[in-house]
Amino acid sequence: MNTPEHTGTLVIGGGQAGLAVGHELLKCDLPFLVVDANARTGDSWRHRWDSLRLFTPNWANSLPGLQFPGEDWDFPTKDEVADYLESYARHFELPIHHDTRIERLTGDGDRFVATAGDTTFVADNVVVAMAAYQRRKVPSFADELDATIIQLHVADYQNPGQLQDGPVLVAGAGNSGAEIAMELVEHHEVLLSGPSTGAQPFRPDRLSGRILMPFFAKVVLTRVLSKSTPIGRKVLPELLHKGAPLLRVKPRDLERAGVVRVGRTVSTEGGQPMLEDGSHHHVANVVWCTGFDHGMSWLDLPVFGQHGEIDHDRGVVAAQPGLYFVALKFQHSILSDTLLAVGRDAAHVVDTLRQRSRARTLA
Repeated sequence: MNTPEHTGTLVIGGGQAGLAVGHELLKCDLPFLVVDANARTGDSWRHRWDSLRLFTPNWANSLPGLQFPGEDWDFPTKDEVADYLESYARHFELPIHHDTRIERLTGDGDRFVATAGDTTFVADNVVVAMAAYQRRKVPSFADELDATIIQLHVADYQNPGQLQDGPVLVAGAGNSGAEIAMELVEHHEVLLSGPSTGAQPFRPDRLSGRILMPFFAKVVLTRVLSKSTPIGRKVLPELLHKGAPLLRVKPRDLERAGVVRVGRTVSTEGGQPMLEDGSHHHVANVVWCTGFDHGMSWLDLPVFGQHGEIDHDRGVVAAQPGLYFVALKFQHSILSDTLLAVGRDAAHVVDTLRQRSRARTLA
């Protein structure tokens, strides 16, 4: 094993959260290193489906210190987001080790030890800057589907060319499921499976969106629906396990396009998916838009609550001094894992980290 690499703060994850944390650490002149499992900054966005566009316009997608390029009310593609993140890392000359996947993080006295293959990192502080979308969630009965059915998780879906002729079941009726269903219905019979998640009352790319979105994004979703307000503390836990309302695609769009809404997929019968009402449908393809787990089993530290969630206060882990998180779902507000709000959470975490580092230096 190689000689351990020492750093003041190890930032795990080189996406928008890790870059925002790196920017804040630079401002404080604190030594740090960012490690990322991808080969290139922005790859987590590049690997998403080809037609993906953000629901937020350019003006809402800037990380601290560098404006997102383009017209304010254009909605960027996933590749444009990836290129912006890469340019952000280059602009601030952030120290990033790519192709470095942390396999275990544990404590050693008042320090942390992270292992990635034959490489070991030792750090005074660790910031886990990874969104809660790391491990694919697919129902256990997926293995019981007929072997001739093509199955893709949304993380692996790229475009309609991956599917074979015949009907498609899109399991999961949130934003990803709705967007993919609209793309596939041009060439397939499409069944969209799952309960309705509701819909935002305006379209982000229409005049109504231009009028209402700035207020909703900057006030309602970022400040009101946050853990700093009574209503936020009441509502956010209730939303944690619910799908987000549809933003761009509306229920009437699905109906007009010919997408067939069906109930939740709960099991199989004869190798075909079975719905909660007992009916089953013969399909040739299934796209699982069934979400993700946080995928942090590599954390060998006492940071998990009784239901497996990270036990923290705005990203600060009281039970494990020196350990912090950024980009957790609803970390502080309903938008904590988005480009719009991740900078604020990063600033709070780094300010807390700075105070701890200063106290250790003076001790």
